[in-house]
Amino acid sequence: MDMTFKGAARRLDDLDLPKLGARIGVGEDEIHAFIDVETSGHGFDVHGRPIILFEPHVFFRNLSEAKRAQAVPAGLAYAKWGERPCPRDSYPRLKAAIAIDETAALKSASWGLGQVLGENFKAAGFFTVQAMVEAMMEDEALQLAAAVNFIAANRLDGKLRNHDWAGFAKGYNGASFGKNAYDIRLAAAFRKWSGIKDTPWPPAAPAQPPAPVPIPQAPQLNGPTPSAPEAEPDKAGVRPGPLPGPGPQSWPPWSPQSSPCFER
Repeated sequence: MDMTFKGAARRLDDLDLPKLGARIGVGEDEIHAFIDVETSGHGFDVHGRPIILFEPHVFFRNLSEAKRAQAVPAGLAYAKWGERPCPRDSYPRLKAAIAIDETAALKSASWGLGQVLGENFKAAGFFTVQAMVEAMMEDEALQLAAAVNFIAANRLDGKLRNHDWAGFAKGYNGASFGKNAYDIRLAAAFRKWSGIKDTPWPPAAPAQPPAPVPIPQAPQLNGPTPSAPEAEPDKAGVRPGPLPGPGPQSWPPWSPQSSPCFER
């Protein structure tokens, strides 16, 4: 594991939100509201690392008894959620926890735009928690895709589609979601984004250039019409010179965007 936790750190583009929302049948406004409440719409910190929250109670439950004997005295693990305040800067604790047990430590942080807990790497679409963390370092779109996968795997997509904010909050953040007014903040964020124009999805097909207007042909007089000269390259088939026949002819030209610990 790269202990700098720095990858490409690519940001979302305009199409990522509607494209990923479409996977679970929701629009851009629901996805915007969700990531606003989770991380204020930012997946990376000022150092280019994924935004994380290390959760000592999750570390505790992922450790053997022998390793708990190391982690608990160091303040890195405790048995019950809410027993102590969450750390303000999670990375020093995460790195110290990795020195005890890498896999347990990575499982014990929530990652990126959707703050998906590492423990949930399979529901997020990864074979290992290490693979999930590497994706979190690369791209906000991958961070959001992991959250969308988790939402679908836990059948929370219907609650998001139906704007059942309390039901979604309970399923995503745990039974104590009300302490952080998670559902109320979701509803408020959704109202805000509903008043802002969305990015169209699917994107409109690119405009096609108009077909060339056919060149009128002069009537044949007293025998066959002489052959016209070949068109010059790159001239769209328009031939120079007047049309054959009596007198000159003319025609119109054509123109072609850190949360508190959660009970999980």
